[in-house]
Amino acid sequence: MRVLMFGAGAIGCFLGHRLAESGHRVTLIGRPVLVAAVREHGLSLSGKNPASAVVRPQAATTIAATPPEERNWELVLLTVKVYDTKEASRMLAPYLPGGTPVLLVQNGVGGEELAAQCLPDTPLISGVLTMSVSMEEPGQLRQETSSGSLNLAPVGKQPWPAVAEALLSCTGLRVALYDDYRSMKWSKLLLNLLANAVPAILDISPGEAYRAPAVFELERRAFLEALAVMSALGLEVVGFPNYPVKLLAWAMQHMPAPLLRPLMTRVVASGRGDKKPSLQLDLTRGRHQSEVRYLNGAVAVEGARLNVQTPVNKALVETLLGLVEGRLSWEEYRRRPEKLLASSGR
Repeated sequence: MRVLMFGAGAIGCFLGHRLAESGHRVTLIGRPVLVAAVREHGLSLSGKNPASAVVRPQAATTIAATPPEERNWELVLLTVKVYDTKEASRMLAPYLPGGTPVLLVQNGVGGEELAAQCLPDTPLISGVLTMSVSMEEPGQLRQETSSGSLNLAPVGKQPWPAVAEALLSCTGLRVALYDDYRSMKWSKLLLNLLANAVPAILDISPGEAYRAPAVFELERRAFLEALAVMSALGLEVVGFPNYPVKLLAWAMQHMPAPLLRPLMTRVVASGRGDKKPSLQLDLTRGRHQSEVRYLNGAVAVEGARLNVQTPVNKALVETLLGLVEGRLSWEEYRRRPEKLLASSGR
């Protein structure tokens, strides 16, 4: 099978590695430094997984730079950040032959709708990966967690593209299929909310956040607000292999905090490993955009539309965007939970 991987960050390269190792012909589209590394040294994968070979997929900085005879892809994986989805979809559109499915594997919600605006006749598949992966150096991947799955759902009423399941079930990853992509994506959003925005703003570890009762209560309130928005949207909480999200939701709603905090510490550790939260990494690297718009921000926006109160998520997204955009000083929030608690109405 011939696969185009557009957005060769950690997740894109990880899936590209697994596909290439399984014998598929993979082309990566990524930044110049990554393309140079892959061309020179190949793509390696280490960490909590069986020994993996170095693979050598094709790599280019743009689709236009790929050989024309190689552009007969049978599947496209789009793994850019949600905020880059529209531009990436516009770049893809001229190169997609009729009927070639596009699989979006992203954190946050809203990417499928953005892609559909630019690719109205393209079969779209929504995907979420419940596995933590990092890129230590360009072309050098590390799998941080040992369990996880690739979860897929069709977008819209188009027929399910059989090539997607057939291809991705050959990666060695567990593949789970869902009927409602919005329930799947919002259920993954619940996991992405955990120990992400709060540790990023305070510049602390997830463990520190969960050991402080007042900070953990902030995390819990943000989670419960997201559950209320899902209910108002008519979306079901669904579980993933090795991730019983329904049970997690019940625990967050009903368990007393002294019992819940150590349990949630273990849940976050098993899901993330030693990797820092993604929103914290973005701040550390000085990025001027943030996925928080499509995580806590999605909860706040949908809550406002549906008249569901979401003060904690609103405060988290406003604060984090202020830090990312330089309107607020990170020094004022680092290790100062009382300032964040005050801004959230506590």
